[in-house]
Amino acid sequence: MHGVREIDRQECPRLMATAPVGGIVHTPRFLAAVLPVPFSLYADSVAVVRTSAASQLAGAIGRAVIALQADEADPAVRSGWSVVDAERATVVSDLAECERVRERGPRSWRTSHHDIFLPVEPELVSRTEPGERRVVHDARSTRGDVM
Repeated sequence: MHGVREIDRQECPRLMATAPVGGIVHTPRFLAAVLPVPFSLYADSVAVVRTSAASQLAGAIGRAVIALQADEADPAVRSGWSVVDAERATVVSDLAECERVRERGPRSWRTSHHDIFLPVEPELVSRTEPGERRVVHDARSTRGDVM
């Protein structure tokens, strides 16, 4: 099969939940940076990334678009899937919500007393797997643009 095909929108959170690590993309100093990060799904479809308040990623809050990619690939059988969620970087600021996310959210790879949580709600979603085409969706609409 050539190209890729669209994964069903409702299947994306299920697939993301199986990925132990994602790649977070942000643009410090106008250069793209990709960092491996632990994440978890919260409220069924919102991915939450945990990071230190002193991290480069925290510096992107409010001024940059971030993207979280989760994927799986099996080169032996030439199959796999990829889901990318992108949105403007924000932080969970409500204290009660922050505690709920801390209890159920991703575990930090580093010990820090000043962790923050970045929700990555599916605003612009790209989801692919081997097939015939690639479709990018604005999560706020039902229309997809074939690429």
